[in-house]
Amino acid sequence: MKINALQDLKKVRQKLAEAHAQAQAEAAAQALAARQREAESNLFVRAVGVVQRLPAHGQVKLDVPSPAPIAHQHHMDNAAVLRDCLSDEFDASTLLDTDDALSFRRPGIGRDVIHKLRKGDWSIQREIDLHGLRTDEARVALSEFIRQAQRQGLRCLRVVHGKGLGSPGKTPVLKSKVHSWLVQKNQVLAFVQAKPAEGGAGALLVLLKPGG
Repeated sequence: MKINALQDLKKVRQKLAEAHAQAQAEAAAQALAARQREAESNLFVRAVGVVQRLPAHGQVKLDVPSPAPIAHQHHMDNAAVLRDCLSDEFDASTLLDTDDALSFRRPGIGRDVIHKLRKGDWSIQREIDLHGLRTDEARVALSEFIRQAQRQGLRCLRVVHGKGLGSPGKTPVLKSKVHSWLVQKNQVLAFVQAKPAEGGAGALLVLLKPGG
């Protein structure tokens, strides 16, 4: 560009000053924006604390072991076992009626239930024979038998415990223990000695609460 006059020189100087002022203004605006971004970043860091950048794929792998699955059925079985813990030291003799034949009825159960059970108003739906079992085996078998029977909605059962004729001294040890265990079972409403044709003194007819 040719500058032929002083007036043209002044115009050039003015344009250069304006361009310089504009450049300074833009630089100041950029610096202000940078300071604002830095302030916002610092505010975020103070709010959330130290952070770690995710890998490029956008996923993070945690080295935390997965929790073990909860065995609900195992817990339920354990709870059932606890409920079925029967004491061999429990004396049920004072709770038994020995009028014409041995019987038991839970408080609140009328004598008519005993009469109906003896007459066979409830048909025998299942039975268990505890002959030949040791005490521990018989206790577990009887508990499981009653629990399964009530779960299936059964009401009347026959429990064969034997007369003890094969025991040392011919003492019916298992018989008295079965009486004690049945009294301790909340599922049992009543039981009576079986009729001669159904096992007599070596068996019991047991009435359970409605279940299922």
